[in-house]
Amino acid sequence: MNDRASRAAAEWAVQRPDIDMLPLEVLGRLNEASQLIVRERQSPVFSRYGLQHGEFDVLATLRRSGAPEGLTPTALFEAAMMSSGGMTARIDRLEKAGLVERRPHPSDRRATLVKLTDKGFDLIEAMMPVHELTAQDILSPLSREEQTALNDLLARLIGALDG
Repeated sequence: MNDRASRAAAEWAVQRPDIDMLPLEVLGRLNEASQLIVRERQSPVFSRYGLQHGEFDVLATLRRSGAPEGLTPTALFEAAMMSSGGMTARIDRLEKAGLVERRPHPSDRRATLVKLTDKGFDLIEAMMPVHELTAQDILSPLSREEQTALNDLLARLIGALDG
């Protein structure tokens, strides 16, 4: 293999042969795969629908939650793994586009709920089959069994890191 991680490991092996490069190669490849997936495969799909990656994540989180009344911004950013400031900006853009709406929380006067509008619901419904096909295409070099194994290994790693 001659990707960036293997080239870096080979260079380090010359300069510092005492360092075990396997963990650094694995993490380098995870990072590069993530960047390539988002930049080259997912972002172009999202932009066709007028969205950025994080905005898609908000719409998808609201849709999959099954909560017809919506979610609090806190619940959204916890589910989407982003900062509250980033979430506020995304909600603002989605609200301006007519894809979500903010409503007062029925039992907490200090809180608001973010809910998909009909337009937002229709958009995420239309996007999910395309998103699924994109994911299938991204993972097509791996067999179904390899995808399952990778999924299990990554879940175990994330579980250990998230502790």
